[in-house]
Amino acid sequence: MIAIKSIVYLIGQIVSAMVISVLAVVSLVLPRTMRDSIIRSWARFNIWSLGKICGIHYRVQGQENIPDCPAIILSNHQSAWETLCFQLFFPPVSFVLKRQLLWIPFFGWGLAAYRPIAIDRSKKRRALDQLITQGKQRMAEGRWLIIYPEGTRMPPDAPGNFQIGGAMIAARSGAPVLPIAHNAGVFWPKNSFLKYPGTIDVIFGPVIETKGRKAREINEQAENWIKQVLADLPRQRNSA
Repeated sequence: MIAIKSIVYLIGQIVSAMVISVLAVVSLVLPRTMRDSIIRSWARFNIWSLGKICGIHYRVQGQENIPDCPAIILSNHQSAWETLCFQLFFPPVSFVLKRQLLWIPFFGWGLAAYRPIAIDRSKKRRALDQLITQGKQRMAEGRWLIIYPEGTRMPPDAPGNFQIGGAMIAARSGAPVLPIAHNAGVFWPKNSFLKYPGTIDVIFGPVIETKGRKAREINEQAENWIKQVLADLPRQRNSA
C-alpha cells in the first residue's frame, strides 16, 4: 500500500511540476510577488498532497525564533521534503541549485523565475564565489536564503560536516542566521520514491547574530546546535 500511495503521489508531483513550469514562464511578465506566489503554489500543493496521500505531516517548534527580517537559513539536509516545505515557511526564498538545471526546457526556466542561487559545482572555488556573490544579491532583494551546509542529503543517523559557504555570506553581509533541525529523512528517505506515514519534527533554533564574527565561528555554532538537536529526534520509524 505504501508503494501504491507513493506512486500516486509521484505522478501528481510530476504532472503538477509540468503545469507550474509553464505558469512560471508565463508569470515572468507579472510583478515579482505574484510570480513568487504562483511558483510557491507547487510546493504548497505537494506538501498538501503528501499529507493526504502518503500520511506525512509535520509539527514545528521554536516559531518564536523566526526573525522579523529575511535571514539565512542553515539546515541539515535529509530529504526532498525540506526543499518544498521551507518555501512555505519563509517567502520569498532563494535556494542553491546546480546551474545546469536551469538549462532544462520549461522546468529550468521555471526555476530561473524563482531567483535561485545557481552555481557550477564542478569548480569548487568558483562555486563558492558564485554562492557568496549571488547570495548577497538575493538578500539585498529581500529574500530569505535557504542553504544546506552538508551539500547533499544525509541519512538521519549520519549527519555530514558543514561547509562554510552559508556562514561566509552571513559574515560578509551581517545577516542573521536561523538554524533548523528536522528528521524528514525518516519518512521520505534519500534516493527512495517510498514515502512512509508519520510526523516530521521541525525545530527552529535561536537566531545566530553574525555582525563582527568570523564565518568559521558562525558555522560551528550552527552545526553544533543542529547536531545536538538531531541527536534527540527520532531517527527510525515506529514499527508499530
